[in-house]
Amino acid sequence: MKTAIITGGTSGIGLATAKIFLAQKYNCVLVGRNLSKFEKIKAELFGNFEFIQADVGKISDCEKIISETVKIFGGVDVLINNAGLYTEGAISGVTEKDFDEIFNTNVKGVFFLSRAVFEEIKKRRGSIVNVASDAGIKGNYFCALYAASKGAVVAFTKSLALELANFGVRVNCVAPGDILTPLTLQQLKNSGETVGDLEKIYPVGRIGTAEEVAEAIYFLASEKASFITGTILSVDGGLTA
Repeated sequence: MKTAIITGGTSGIGLATAKIFLAQKYNCVLVGRNLSKFEKIKAELFGNFEFIQADVGKISDCEKIISETVKIFGGVDVLINNAGLYTEGAISGVTEKDFDEIFNTNVKGVFFLSRAVFEEIKKRRGSIVNVASDAGIKGNYFCALYAASKGAVVAFTKSLALELANFGVRVNCVAPGDILTPLTLQQLKNSGETVGDLEKIYPVGRIGTAEEVAEAIYFLASEKASFITGTILSVDGGLTA
């Protein structure tokens, strides 16, 4: 049985992804910083799964995630770097603490967890899928810090794909637009906007669902995408077309 690690696995895109992989009979390791969030959602999961409490912004935790997964399930076939933080606002208001918080999770975590998994994932000629954003492709107004972090994920994906190709390890990335998740709804509430306001900017006339992004992640990780590596798959309703 194959094993997938999903960071940020207790909500939104991560949770939807875990459900798809479990339905496909994968062992799943959900990674998150908050045990209570896992306790609230674990009844929604069916199959072989474990939770590892960790902060991907810490190199020691990245290494712990891999070592504990190997102890539990014997190896790693798929790594999904989904954990991420979002922020917006003018560059003039960004503090060093803000910068470090966003880059530690969105970039440092992706980089060092990918490094930590390499020796294990190459044994199974596995796959890494990173989660970026439309903001990492085109930039978003009032969003320079977040866009910079996701742009780094895009460039890292392409570079790592070239580095690991000779080992039979594929590295790809999804770049979602706005997705209907609890986090998005909270952001809209904070800004005074509505889902309808967001939908107006999308060519397809709506925003996406976590399940739609999860299906794209599963495809890229699967053998159906065996000739695909180094690609950035936009799941954004035509926003970046």
